[in-house]
Amino acid sequence: EIPPITRVYMIGAFLTTAACALDIVSPFSLYFSVTLIFRKFQFWRLVTNFFFFGGNFSLDFLFHMFFLVRYSKMLEENAFRGKTADFFYFILYGAVIMLILAPFMKLHFLGSSLTFMMVYLWGRRNPYSRMNFLGLFPFTAPYLPWVLLSFSVVLGNNGTVDLLGIFVGHLYYFLEDVYPRMINSRYRILKTPQFLVDLFETPDPGEEEFEDDADAQRD
Repeated sequence: EIPPITRVYMIGAFLTTAACALDIVSPFSLYFSVTLIFRKFQFWRLVTNFFFFGGNFSLDFLFHMFFLVRYSKMLEENAFRGKTADFFYFILYGAVIMLILAPFMKLHFLGSSLTFMMVYLWGRRNPYSRMNFLGLFPFTAPYLPWVLLSFSVVLGNNGTVDLLGIFVGHLYYFLEDVYPRMINSRYRILKTPQFLVDLFETPDPGEEEFEDDADAQRD
């Protein structure tokens, strides 16, 4: 079973690609453009550019979807297990940073960047996991994004968009995992806002019954 955040992203990316392949939606109505967003008030572009992975079901689309679903799923089920709000905030953080940097890098579709951000964080949090690429050579997980970047460039993609994902993923890893150890503190710069926790985390029914019994005894 695919966890909720990963499932929503996967379905959104599939439907977006299907709509473009069937000429229901044009990629020109999806790409990120500061001018169109703030002058024409086309605010949906802040979101839709993350769901576009190509205008058809090409090898590049399958490549990115496989790694998106695989590593997003593993992050959500392991590093963020029971922390749906934290995982959503991780993706939201990444999306905001990418949207800020994209105009300077002249990037219009950021789905690949978001995928590479997830792959990078998974690799960093599983440093001893051994892997191999196409059965040709072995490496450890932290090198995975660089191997995928090389393969993506071979397929003819712009490596800049993937490098952005690696950079944003590293920034999150540093602020969330490295910096607190450097200052020997539990303080989290990227602590999830409470309203997101309240939105995603549903209370345990057994816990609610316990609280009700405790209130009844006090009365």
